[in-house]
Amino acid sequence: MMMEASFDTEESFDDPSCLAPQHLGSVSPAKRQIKEVKETKITINCVTFPLPGEGPEQQLLKPSEWSYCDNFWTDKKDPQGTTSVAGFEVPLQKQLKGKQMQKEMAEFVHERIKIEEEYAKNLSKLSLSPLAAQEEGTLGEAWTQLKKSLHDEAEVHLKFSNKLHSEVEKPLLTFRADNFKKDLKKYDHHIADLRKQLASRYASVEKSRKALADRQKDLEVKTQQLEIKHANKAEEDIKKARRKSTQAGDDLMRCVDLYNQTQCKWFEEMVTTSMELETLEVERIEWIQQHLRQYTTLRHETDMFNQSMVEPVDKLLQNVDPAKDRELWVKENKTGDVRPVDMDI
Repeated sequence: MMMEASFDTEESFDDPSCLAPQHLGSVSPAKRQIKEVKETKITINCVTFPLPGEGPEQQLLKPSEWSYCDNFWTDKKDPQGTTSVAGFEVPLQKQLKGKQMQKEMAEFVHERIKIEEEYAKNLSKLSLSPLAAQEEGTLGEAWTQLKKSLHDEAEVHLKFSNKLHSEVEKPLLTFRADNFKKDLKKYDHHIADLRKQLASRYASVEKSRKALADRQKDLEVKTQQLEIKHANKAEEDIKKARRKSTQAGDDLMRCVDLYNQTQCKWFEEMVTTSMELETLEVERIEWIQQHLRQYTTLRHETDMFNQSMVEPVDKLLQNVDPAKDRELWVKENKTGDVRPVDMDI
């Protein structure tokens, strides 16, 4: 959509923040005194805004909250600057981006699960290794416990991976999985349809404005002709031109009134729908926060379980006694305690 702008006077359009349109007045524009008035409003892409510094300062609908309903009224130019995107599209696209981010987080967790599963598999395999199986004594007991702790640790990591799948990955994948994009399209089409209606009303206003200008010019020409040449026909032409001018003014008032009604309807729906998108975003962030916190909780639990697996190993290592091991080994493997003596002659 190309950026279109037109300027209006104080009598042209109402403030769209009103919930009910106001009429321009009962007096036909053709009967008003024509005078220069200060431009106070501008219409961009068929939406009317107050000019900066003109009229009373608008108050935010939700002050201090950076709410969607206060910050996306103006259309946004694309990077090339040739077309524009409706302001409503910005928070709408945020929802689509959020859905993609949620999916990528689930993929990340899935990769984490694969690492845990592979780690558990390797730990379990290593715990069955025959390496140093012949170590004896208190050191042998500690070594056996260390190998057993690998098997127990493997079980902990396997359970961790299973819980990651059920309590983190799956919720991230299934959150708003059904019809979410269709629901967003409904929002998009609803607001877009209202903008199309507004554009149509604006086109009617501009057409009526041109028609009024043409009728007023025709009336002015005929009035000048009457001043030059008095004739009954000229007076009749003036009366006819004045009626047409009055009718054109009434048509313009009607078109402006319909435009204002349509703009107020668009305004109301923009506020309502923007707030719905804002609520959806809050829910999305809180949902992800909840399940990422579950990830950290499971991670802490895994660390605690792993610590409990190491504690028996720690205890046995503290009890390793070289003297005791020497005693046990010697008792089992000694070949005799009688020492050699000198030979007699």
